[in-house]
Amino acid sequence: MRKLLLITLLFFFACTGLFSQPSNGEISFQDENLTVIKVWGTHEERGYAAGYLLADKIKDIYENYIMPSFGSYLSTAKTIIGNSSHFSIDSAYIYEAMAMIEGISDAGVTMEGVDYLDILLANSFLDLENISTKKLGMQNGCSSFMSWGDATAGTDLDGKSVISRHLDWSANPVIIRNQVVVVHIPEEADEQPWLLIGFAGQISVLSGLNVGKVAVMQHMLSDVSGSGSLFKHYEPVWFSLRKAIERNDFNGDDENNVQDVKDVLALNTNGYADSYIIAALASEYAGHDTMVSMVAEMSPVIPYLSFRSNKYPDSIPGDNQYAANYAISRNNAMHFCTRYNGVRNNMGDGTGISAEENWRIMREFSSSCAYGGTGNIQFMQYVPEEEVLRLSYHRTDGTQACESDSIVFDVGLLFSPVNVPEDNAHDNRVSVFPNPSDGNFKIVINDENLKNSDMTITDFSGRIIKQIKGVKSDFMVTGLEKGTYCINLKSQGKYLFREKLVVL
Repeated sequence: MRKLLLITLLFFFACTGLFSQPSNGEISFQDENLTVIKVWGTHEERGYAAGYLLADKIKDIYENYIMPSFGSYLSTAKTIIGNSSHFSIDSAYIYEAMAMIEGISDAGVTMEGVDYLDILLANSFLDLENISTKKLGMQNGCSSFMSWGDATAGTDLDGKSVISRHLDWSANPVIIRNQVVVVHIPEEADEQPWLLIGFAGQISVLSGLNVGKVAVMQHMLSDVSGSGSLFKHYEPVWFSLRKAIERNDFNGDDENNVQDVKDVLALNTNGYADSYIIAALASEYAGHDTMVSMVAEMSPVIPYLSFRSNKYPDSIPGDNQYAANYAISRNNAMHFCTRYNGVRNNMGDGTGISAEENWRIMREFSSSCAYGGTGNIQFMQYVPEEEVLRLSYHRTDGTQACESDSIVFDVGLLFSPVNVPEDNAHDNRVSVFPNPSDGNFKIVINDENLKNSDMTITDFSGRIIKQIKGVKSDFMVTGLEKGTYCINLKSQGKYLFREKLVVL
Protein backbone atom coordinates (compact mmCIF):
# COMPACT_ATOMS: atom_id res chain seq x y z
CA MET A 1 0.00 0.00 0.00
CA ARG A 2 2.83 2.42 0.90
CA LYS A 3 4.55 1.67 -2.42
CA LEU A 4 1.31 2.37 -4.32
CA LEU A 5 0.85 5.65 -2.43
CA LEU A 6 4.41 6.71 -3.26
CA ILE A 7 3.91 5.96 -6.96
CA THR A 8 0.62 7.90 -6.94
CA LEU A 9 2.22 10.91 -5.23
CA LEU A 10 5.18 10.90 -7.62
CA PHE A 11 2.79 10.91 -10.57
CA PHE A 12 0.77 13.74 -9.01
CA PHE A 13 3.85 15.87 -8.33
CA ALA A 14 5.21 15.28 -11.82
CA CYS A 15 1.93 16.29 -13.47
CA THR A 16 0.89 19.27 -11.35
CA GLY A 17 4.16 21.16 -10.93
CA LEU A 18 3.65 21.29 -7.16
CA PHE A 19 7.20 22.49 -6.58
CA SER A 20 6.94 25.61 -8.78
CA GLN A 21 7.45 28.42 -6.29
CA PRO A 22 9.72 31.32 -5.39
CA SER A 23 13.07 29.83 -4.42
CA ASN A 24 13.59 29.23 -0.69
CA GLY A 25 17.31 29.81 -1.01
CA GLU A 26 20.13 32.25 -1.52
CA ILE A 27 23.72 32.25 -2.73
CA SER A 28 25.91 33.35 0.17
CA PHE A 29 29.35 33.14 -1.43
CA GLN A 30 30.70 32.32 -4.87
CA ASP A 31 33.98 32.26 -6.74
CA GLU A 32 35.04 30.33 -9.84
CA ASN A 33 35.37 27.03 -7.94
CA LEU A 34 33.12 27.15 -4.86
CA THR A 35 29.51 28.20 -4.30
CA VAL A 36 27.92 28.40 -0.85
CA ILE A 37 24.12 28.36 -0.74
CA LYS A 38 21.56 28.26 2.04
CA VAL A 39 18.18 26.58 1.48
CA TRP A 40 15.25 26.35 3.87
CA GLY A 41 11.77 24.91 4.20
CA THR A 42 10.43 21.44 3.42
CA HIS A 43 12.37 18.78 1.55
CA GLU A 44 10.61 19.78 -1.66
CA GLU A 45 11.26 23.50 -1.14
CA ARG A 46 14.93 22.90 -0.39
CA GLY A 47 15.34 20.61 -3.39
CA TYR A 48 13.69 23.14 -5.68
CA ALA A 49 15.83 25.99 -4.32
CA ALA A 50 19.09 24.05 -4.75
CA GLY A 51 18.12 23.10 -8.30
CA TYR A 52 17.17 26.66 -9.16
CA LEU A 53 20.31 28.26 -7.68
CA LEU A 54 22.78 25.66 -8.98
CA ALA A 55 21.10 24.76 -12.27
CA ASP A 56 24.03 25.52 -14.59
CA LYS A 57 26.49 23.74 -12.31
CA ILE A 58 24.30 20.66 -11.95
CA LYS A 59 23.95 20.47 -15.74
CA ASP A 60 27.72 20.79 -16.15
CA ILE A 61 28.64 18.10 -13.65
CA TYR A 62 25.95 15.69 -14.85
CA GLU A 63 26.54 16.03 -18.58
CA ASN A 64 30.33 16.28 -18.43
CA TYR A 65 31.19 13.96 -15.54
CA ILE A 66 28.37 11.59 -14.55
CA MET A 67 27.06 10.70 -18.02
CA PRO A 68 30.48 10.09 -19.63
CA SER A 69 31.55 7.97 -16.65
CA PHE A 70 28.48 5.73 -16.86
CA GLY A 71 28.39 5.61 -20.66
CA SER A 72 26.19 2.81 -21.99
CA TYR A 73 25.54 1.61 -18.42
CA LEU A 74 23.54 4.76 -17.60
CA SER A 75 20.10 3.41 -18.55
CA THR A 76 20.65 0.17 -16.61
CA ALA A 77 21.94 2.09 -13.61
CA LYS A 78 18.81 4.29 -13.56
CA THR A 79 16.62 1.20 -13.64
CA ILE A 80 18.54 -0.31 -10.72
CA ILE A 81 18.49 2.83 -8.56
CA GLY A 82 14.75 3.22 -9.17
CA ASN A 83 13.95 -0.31 -7.97
CA SER A 84 13.47 -0.43 -4.19
CA SER A 85 14.31 -4.14 -4.19
CA HIS A 86 17.85 -3.13 -5.07
CA PHE A 87 18.23 0.27 -3.38
CA SER A 88 16.13 1.69 -0.58
CA ILE A 89 15.90 5.50 -0.63
CA ASP A 90 13.57 7.42 1.69
CA SER A 91 10.58 8.91 -0.08
CA ALA A 92 11.47 12.39 1.24
CA TYR A 93 14.71 12.28 -0.77
CA ILE A 94 12.85 11.10 -3.87
CA TYR A 95 10.48 14.07 -3.63
CA GLU A 96 13.45 16.35 -3.08
CA ALA A 97 15.15 15.00 -6.22
CA MET A 98 11.98 15.64 -8.22
CA ALA A 99 11.80 19.17 -6.88
CA MET A 100 15.44 19.75 -7.84
CA ILE A 101 14.65 18.79 -11.44
CA GLU A 102 11.79 21.29 -11.50
CA GLY A 103 14.00 24.00 -10.00
CA ILE A 104 16.58 23.41 -12.74
CA SER A 105 13.88 23.70 -15.40
CA ASP A 106 12.39 26.87 -13.91
CA ALA A 107 15.87 28.42 -13.90
CA GLY A 108 15.77 28.12 -17.69
CA VAL A 109 18.32 25.31 -17.93
CA THR A 110 17.46 22.40 -20.22
CA MET A 111 18.67 18.87 -19.49
CA GLU A 112 17.23 16.59 -22.16
CA GLY A 113 16.01 13.21 -20.92
CA VAL A 114 17.07 13.88 -17.33
CA ASP A 115 14.65 13.19 -14.48
CA TYR A 116 14.69 12.62 -10.72
CA LEU A 117 16.30 9.18 -11.17
CA ASP A 118 19.35 10.92 -12.60
CA ILE A 119 19.63 12.99 -9.42
CA LEU A 120 19.37 9.84 -7.29
CA LEU A 121 21.94 8.12 -9.51
CA ALA A 122 24.35 11.06 -9.15
CA ASN A 123 24.02 10.72 -5.37
CA SER A 124 24.57 6.94 -5.42
CA PHE A 125 27.24 6.33 -8.06
CA LEU A 126 29.74 4.85 -5.60
CA ASP A 127 27.18 2.19 -4.67
CA LEU A 128 26.21 1.52 -8.29
CA GLU A 129 29.82 1.13 -9.37
CA ASN A 130 30.35 -2.00 -7.28
CA ILE A 131 27.24 -3.68 -8.68
CA SER A 132 28.22 -2.95 -12.28
CA THR A 133 30.61 -5.15 -14.21
CA LYS A 134 31.80 -1.90 -15.81
CA LYS A 135 34.28 -0.19 -13.51
CA LEU A 136 33.47 3.50 -13.67
CA GLY A 137 36.67 4.88 -12.16
CA MET A 138 34.74 7.27 -9.91
CA GLN A 139 35.95 6.18 -6.46
CA ASN A 140 37.42 8.67 -4.01
CA GLY A 141 40.36 8.35 -1.64
CA CYS A 142 40.22 10.44 1.56
CA SER A 143 41.62 10.44 5.09
CA SER A 144 40.52 11.90 8.44
CA PHE A 145 42.32 12.71 11.71
CA MET A 146 40.36 13.31 14.92
CA SER A 147 41.69 14.60 18.25
CA TRP A 148 40.01 15.55 21.55
CA GLY A 149 40.30 15.33 25.34
CA ASP A 150 43.83 14.66 26.56
CA ALA A 151 45.15 15.01 22.99
CA THR A 152 44.12 18.67 22.74
CA ALA A 153 44.43 19.63 26.43
CA GLY A 154 46.91 22.42 27.05
CA THR A 155 46.48 23.85 23.54
CA ASP A 156 44.18 26.50 22.12
CA LEU A 157 41.50 23.78 21.98
CA ASP A 158 41.72 23.06 25.72
CA GLY A 159 40.31 19.55 25.38
CA LYS A 160 37.84 20.35 22.61
CA SER A 161 37.44 18.00 19.66
CA VAL A 162 38.67 18.61 16.11
CA ILE A 163 38.60 16.72 12.82
CA SER A 164 40.65 17.44 9.69
CA ARG A 165 39.73 15.67 6.48
CA HIS A 166 41.14 15.29 2.96
CA LEU A 167 38.88 14.52 0.02
CA ASP A 168 41.08 12.99 -2.67
CA TRP A 169 39.68 12.34 -6.15
CA SER A 170 40.78 12.63 -9.73
CA ALA A 171 41.74 16.21 -10.59
CA ASN A 172 38.85 16.45 -13.04
CA PRO A 173 38.17 20.08 -14.03
CA VAL A 174 34.41 19.47 -14.04
CA ILE A 175 34.21 18.55 -10.36
CA ILE A 176 36.81 21.19 -9.46
CA ARG A 177 34.72 24.04 -10.90
CA ASN A 178 31.46 22.79 -9.36
CA GLN A 179 32.27 22.48 -5.66
CA VAL A 180 29.55 23.55 -3.22
CA VAL A 181 28.60 23.97 0.39
CA VAL A 182 24.84 23.55 0.80
CA VAL A 183 23.36 24.62 4.14
CA HIS A 184 19.95 23.07 4.91
CA ILE A 185 17.53 24.70 7.36
CA PRO A 186 14.69 22.14 7.56
CA GLU A 187 11.09 22.96 8.37
CA GLU A 188 10.35 19.39 9.47
CA ALA A 189 10.01 19.09 13.26
CA ASP A 190 12.14 15.93 13.51
CA GLU A 191 15.08 17.40 11.58
CA GLN A 192 17.89 19.80 12.42
CA PRO A 193 20.04 22.22 10.39
CA TRP A 194 22.94 20.54 8.61
CA LEU A 195 25.29 21.15 5.72
CA LEU A 196 27.09 19.19 3.04
CA ILE A 197 30.45 19.93 1.46
CA GLY A 198 30.61 18.39 -1.97
CA PHE A 199 29.50 19.02 -5.53
CA ALA A 200 26.55 20.57 -7.36
CA GLY A 201 23.56 18.23 -7.49
CA GLN A 202 24.30 16.49 -4.21
CA ILE A 203 21.36 16.07 -1.87
CA SER A 204 23.29 13.52 0.19
CA VAL A 205 26.39 13.66 2.38
CA LEU A 206 29.96 12.89 1.37
CA SER A 207 31.30 15.31 4.00
CA GLY A 208 28.87 16.98 6.37
CA LEU A 209 28.01 18.27 9.83
CA ASN A 210 24.99 19.46 11.79
CA VAL A 211 23.94 22.06 14.31
CA GLY A 212 24.14 19.32 16.96
CA LYS A 213 27.93 19.34 16.46
CA VAL A 214 28.30 15.94 14.77
CA ALA A 215 30.45 15.55 11.64
CA VAL A 216 30.60 12.59 9.23
CA MET A 217 33.12 11.89 6.46
CA GLN A 218 33.07 9.06 3.89
CA HIS A 219 36.17 7.25 2.57
CA MET A 220 36.56 4.22 0.33
CA LEU A 221 37.69 0.94 1.95
CA SER A 222 40.05 -0.17 -0.79
CA ASP A 223 41.46 -3.51 0.37
CA VAL A 224 38.23 -5.52 0.70
CA SER A 225 37.15 -7.57 -2.30
CA GLY A 226 33.53 -8.48 -2.84
CA SER A 227 30.81 -7.02 -5.02
CA GLY A 228 27.36 -5.90 -4.08
CA SER A 229 24.37 -7.90 -5.30
CA LEU A 230 20.92 -7.07 -6.57
CA PHE A 231 17.80 -7.55 -4.41
CA LYS A 232 19.62 -6.54 -1.21
CA HIS A 233 17.68 -3.33 -0.45
CA TYR A 234 20.91 -1.39 0.06
CA GLU A 235 20.72 2.17 1.29
CA PRO A 236 23.17 4.34 -0.68
CA VAL A 237 25.92 5.31 1.73
CA TRP A 238 25.65 9.07 1.24
CA PHE A 239 21.92 8.96 2.04
CA SER A 240 22.69 7.04 5.25
CA LEU A 241 25.10 9.79 6.28
CA ARG A 242 22.54 12.47 5.50
CA LYS A 243 19.99 10.67 7.67
CA ALA A 244 22.52 10.42 10.51
CA ILE A 245 23.11 14.17 10.70
CA GLU A 246 19.75 15.49 9.48
CA ARG A 247 17.51 13.62 11.90
CA ASN A 248 17.20 15.35 15.24
CA ASP A 249 18.64 12.74 17.64
CA PHE A 250 18.17 9.73 15.35
CA ASN A 251 18.21 7.08 18.08
CA GLY A 252 16.09 9.01 20.59
CA ASP A 253 18.60 9.01 23.45
CA ASP A 254 18.37 12.82 23.87
CA GLU A 255 21.96 13.24 22.70
CA ASN A 256 23.69 14.24 19.47
CA ASN A 257 26.80 12.07 19.23
CA VAL A 258 28.43 9.41 17.08
CA GLN A 259 26.03 6.76 18.39
CA ASP A 260 23.42 8.27 16.05
CA VAL A 261 25.74 7.52 13.13
CA LYS A 262 26.42 3.97 14.35
CA ASP A 263 22.72 3.25 14.71
CA VAL A 264 21.92 4.47 11.18
CA LEU A 265 24.65 2.28 9.70
CA ALA A 266 23.61 -0.75 11.77
CA LEU A 267 20.10 -0.65 10.27
CA ASN A 268 21.56 -1.87 6.97
CA THR A 269 21.68 -5.56 7.82
CA ASN A 270 22.95 -6.55 4.36
CA GLY A 271 25.84 -4.14 4.60
CA TYR A 272 26.44 -1.65 1.79
CA ALA A 273 26.82 -2.06 -1.96
CA ASP A 274 30.52 -1.20 -1.78
CA SER A 275 33.20 -1.07 0.91
CA TYR A 276 33.47 2.20 2.82
CA ILE A 277 35.06 3.81 5.84
CA ILE A 278 33.12 6.41 7.84
CA ALA A 279 34.83 8.78 10.27
CA ALA A 280 32.50 10.52 12.73
CA LEU A 281 33.21 13.12 15.41
CA ALA A 282 31.03 14.83 18.01
CA SER A 283 31.59 17.49 20.63
CA GLU A 284 34.00 16.66 23.44
CA TYR A 285 30.99 17.22 25.71
CA ALA A 286 29.19 14.25 24.12
CA GLY A 287 30.45 12.11 27.01
CA HIS A 288 32.52 8.95 26.91
CA ASP A 289 35.23 8.68 24.24
CA THR A 290 33.10 6.17 22.33
CA MET A 291 30.42 8.87 21.95
CA VAL A 292 32.92 11.50 20.74
CA SER A 293 34.70 9.67 17.93
CA MET A 294 34.39 6.49 15.90
CA VAL A 295 35.52 4.87 12.67
CA ALA A 296 33.26 2.40 10.86
CA GLU A 297 34.45 -0.09 8.22
CA MET A 298 31.63 -1.39 6.00
CA SER A 299 31.39 -3.98 3.26
CA PRO A 300 28.92 -5.93 1.10
CA VAL A 301 30.47 -9.18 2.41
CA ILE A 302 30.67 -10.56 5.95
CA PRO A 303 31.60 -8.99 8.30
CA TYR A 304 29.34 -6.21 7.06
CA LEU A 305 30.21 -3.68 9.73
CA SER A 306 33.09 -3.11 12.16
CA PHE A 307 33.51 -0.19 14.55
CA ARG A 308 36.57 1.09 16.35
CA SER A 309 37.10 3.78 18.95
CA ASN A 310 40.32 5.15 20.39
CA LYS A 311 40.40 2.11 22.70
CA TYR A 312 41.10 -0.19 19.76
CA PRO A 313 44.85 -1.07 19.53
CA ASP A 314 45.34 0.63 16.16
CA SER A 315 48.76 2.16 17.04
CA ILE A 316 47.32 5.71 17.19
CA PRO A 317 48.02 6.94 20.74
CA GLY A 318 45.69 8.64 23.21
CA ASP A 319 42.52 10.53 22.39
CA ASN A 320 43.10 10.43 18.64
CA GLN A 321 41.76 8.44 15.71
CA TYR A 322 42.94 8.28 12.12
CA ALA A 323 41.41 6.65 9.05
CA ALA A 324 42.61 6.38 5.46
CA ASN A 325 41.49 3.70 2.97
CA TYR A 326 42.51 0.32 4.36
CA ALA A 327 40.96 -1.99 6.94
CA ILE A 328 42.23 -1.77 10.51
CA SER A 329 39.60 -3.36 12.77
CA ARG A 330 37.75 -5.40 10.13
CA ASN A 331 38.99 -8.95 10.67
CA ASN A 332 41.74 -7.29 12.73
CA ALA A 333 43.51 -6.52 9.44
CA MET A 334 45.79 -3.77 10.78
CA HIS A 335 46.62 -2.70 7.23
CA PHE A 336 48.77 0.40 7.71
CA CYS A 337 49.30 2.31 4.48
CA THR A 338 51.96 4.94 3.79
CA ARG A 339 49.72 7.77 4.97
CA TYR A 340 48.70 5.89 8.12
CA ASN A 341 52.34 5.32 8.99
CA GLY A 342 53.16 8.93 8.19
CA VAL A 343 50.57 10.20 10.66
CA ARG A 344 51.23 7.75 13.49
CA ASN A 345 55.00 8.25 13.25
CA ASN A 346 54.76 12.04 13.39
CA MET A 347 52.31 12.74 16.22
CA GLY A 348 54.61 12.01 19.15
CA ASP A 349 52.76 10.66 22.15
CA GLY A 350 49.44 11.98 20.83
CA THR A 351 49.22 15.03 23.11
CA GLY A 352 49.68 18.76 22.57
CA ILE A 353 47.65 18.65 19.36
CA SER A 354 46.21 22.08 18.66
CA ALA A 355 43.88 22.85 15.78
CA GLU A 356 46.85 24.02 13.73
CA GLU A 357 48.91 20.93 14.62
CA ASN A 358 46.04 18.63 13.64
CA TRP A 359 45.89 20.49 10.30
CA ARG A 360 49.69 20.39 9.84
CA ILE A 361 49.96 16.65 10.45
CA MET A 362 47.28 16.01 7.85
CA ARG A 363 48.82 18.38 5.31
CA GLU A 364 52.38 17.09 5.67
CA PHE A 365 51.76 13.36 6.12
CA SER A 366 48.33 12.48 4.73
CA SER A 367 47.71 14.66 1.67
CA SER A 368 48.49 14.12 -1.98
CA CYS A 369 50.74 17.19 -1.68
CA ALA A 370 52.99 15.14 0.62
CA TYR A 371 53.26 12.23 -1.83
CA GLY A 372 53.40 13.89 -5.24
CA GLY A 373 49.73 13.55 -6.18
CA THR A 374 47.41 16.05 -7.85
CA GLY A 375 43.94 15.09 -6.62
CA ASN A 376 43.53 16.79 -3.25
CA ILE A 377 40.11 18.31 -4.02
CA GLN A 378 39.02 19.49 -0.56
CA PHE A 379 40.84 19.90 2.75
CA MET A 380 38.68 20.84 5.70
CA GLN A 381 38.72 21.13 9.47
CA TYR A 382 35.82 21.36 11.90
CA VAL A 383 35.94 22.28 15.60
CA PRO A 384 32.45 21.50 16.95
CA GLU A 385 32.57 23.43 20.23
CA GLU A 386 33.95 26.55 18.55
CA GLU A 387 31.59 26.20 15.57
CA VAL A 388 34.44 26.84 13.15
CA LEU A 389 34.74 25.25 9.70
CA ARG A 390 38.00 25.78 7.82
CA LEU A 391 37.93 24.89 4.13
CA SER A 392 40.50 24.81 1.34
CA TYR A 393 39.60 23.61 -2.13
CA HIS A 394 41.22 22.71 -5.45
CA ARG A 395 41.37 25.59 -7.93
CA THR A 396 40.98 25.51 -11.69
CA ASP A 397 44.54 26.82 -12.03
CA GLY A 398 45.80 23.46 -10.74
CA THR A 399 46.45 24.51 -7.14
CA GLN A 400 45.40 21.65 -4.86
CA ALA A 401 43.40 22.14 -1.69
CA CYS A 402 46.44 21.29 0.44
CA GLU A 403 48.31 24.11 -1.34
CA SER A 404 45.51 26.70 -1.19
CA ASP A 405 44.59 29.37 1.31
CA SER A 406 41.67 28.52 3.59
CA ILE A 407 38.30 30.14 4.05
CA VAL A 408 37.02 30.03 7.64
CA PHE A 409 33.26 29.90 8.30
CA ASP A 410 31.36 30.57 11.50
CA VAL A 411 29.09 27.53 11.52
CA GLY A 412 26.71 29.12 14.00
CA LEU A 413 26.04 31.89 11.50
CA LEU A 414 25.72 29.45 8.61
CA PHE A 415 22.90 27.80 10.54
CA SER A 416 21.33 31.06 11.71
CA PRO A 417 18.09 32.48 10.26
CA VAL A 418 18.47 34.03 6.85
CA ASN A 419 17.44 37.57 7.77
CA VAL A 420 20.08 40.23 8.43
CA PRO A 421 20.21 41.32 12.10
CA GLU A 422 18.62 44.66 12.87
CA ASP A 423 20.77 47.56 13.98
CA ASN A 424 21.17 47.54 17.75
CA ALA A 425 20.70 51.29 18.20
CA HIS A 426 18.78 50.62 21.43
CA ASP A 427 21.44 48.26 22.79
CA ASN A 428 24.05 50.21 24.76
CA ARG A 429 26.05 47.16 25.83
CA VAL A 430 28.38 47.64 22.86
CA SER A 431 29.17 50.82 20.94
CA VAL A 432 30.34 50.58 17.33
CA PHE A 433 31.31 53.82 15.60
CA PRO A 434 31.34 55.19 13.06
CA ASN A 435 28.75 52.97 11.41
CA PRO A 436 28.66 53.18 8.40
CA SER A 437 32.43 53.54 8.21
CA ASP A 438 35.26 53.70 5.70
CA GLY A 439 36.58 50.33 6.89
CA ASN A 440 38.11 51.62 10.13
CA PHE A 441 35.98 51.72 13.28
CA LYS A 442 36.09 51.47 17.05
CA ILE A 443 34.31 48.95 19.26
CA VAL A 444 33.70 49.77 22.93
CA ILE A 445 32.45 47.07 25.33
CA ASN A 446 30.27 48.81 27.92
CA ASP A 447 28.86 45.69 29.60
CA GLU A 448 31.20 43.80 31.95
CA ASN A 449 29.33 40.56 31.14
CA LEU A 450 30.48 40.79 27.51
CA LYS A 451 34.15 41.27 28.27
CA ASN A 452 36.41 38.27 27.58
CA SER A 453 33.94 36.97 24.99
CA ASP A 454 35.12 36.11 21.48
CA MET A 455 34.44 38.49 18.60
CA THR A 456 34.14 37.64 14.93
CA ILE A 457 33.44 39.89 11.99
CA THR A 458 31.79 37.90 9.23
CA ASP A 459 30.22 38.51 5.88
CA PHE A 460 26.66 37.27 5.48
CA SER A 461 27.74 33.87 4.19
CA GLY A 462 29.20 33.26 7.67
CA ARG A 463 32.76 33.58 6.34
CA ILE A 464 35.03 34.89 9.10
CA ILE A 465 36.90 38.04 8.05
CA LYS A 466 38.47 38.93 11.40
CA GLN A 467 38.54 37.14 14.75
CA ILE A 468 39.59 38.32 18.22
CA LYS A 469 39.54 36.01 21.23
CA GLY A 470 38.89 37.38 24.72
CA VAL A 471 37.98 40.99 23.90
CA LYS A 472 38.59 43.43 26.75
CA SER A 473 37.15 46.93 26.58
CA ASP A 474 37.74 49.09 23.52
CA PHE A 475 39.79 48.45 20.41
CA MET A 476 40.13 49.46 16.78
CA VAL A 477 39.36 47.35 13.72
CA THR A 478 40.87 48.52 10.44
CA GLY A 479 41.11 47.65 6.79
CA LEU A 480 37.67 46.23 5.98
CA GLU A 481 36.72 46.42 2.31
CA LYS A 482 33.40 47.82 1.09
CA GLY A 483 30.45 45.64 2.02
CA THR A 484 28.02 44.62 4.75
CA TYR A 485 29.22 42.62 7.74
CA CYS A 486 28.09 41.18 11.06
CA ILE A 487 29.87 41.90 14.33
CA ASN A 488 29.30 38.92 16.62
CA LEU A 489 30.17 38.44 20.28
CA LYS A 490 30.00 34.86 21.50
CA SER A 491 30.87 33.04 24.72
CA GLN A 492 30.62 29.31 25.44
CA GLY A 493 28.89 28.71 22.12
CA LYS A 494 26.16 31.32 22.66
CA TYR A 495 25.74 34.53 20.69
CA LEU A 496 25.51 37.45 23.12
CA PHE A 497 25.47 40.37 20.68
CA ARG A 498 25.15 40.88 16.93
CA GLU A 499 25.16 44.08 14.94
CA LYS A 500 25.26 44.97 11.28
CA LEU A 501 28.22 47.01 10.05
CA VAL A 502 28.31 48.82 6.72
CA VAL A 503 31.56 49.84 5.04
CA LEU A 504 31.11 52.42 2.28
